[in-house]
Amino acid sequence: MPEWFWPAVAMVVILEGLGPLCFPNRWKAYIQELSRLSASQLRQVGGITVAAGAILLCWLTA
Repeated sequence: MPEWFWPAVAMVVILEGLGPLCFPNRWKAYIQELSRLSASQLRQVGGITVAAGAILLCWLTA
């Protein structure tokens, strides 16, 4: 595995934890709103997020 893999995973975990740590009420409302979405809407959100991350990664490593 590349040497940057685990630090990248650690950064994702840190960033994911910032929402509930700093803004627990807003984070809870956001999660509740996501739970009301249909499966196809969640797939769209996930797909857009993955695409945005891939584009950002390509841009940063170019």
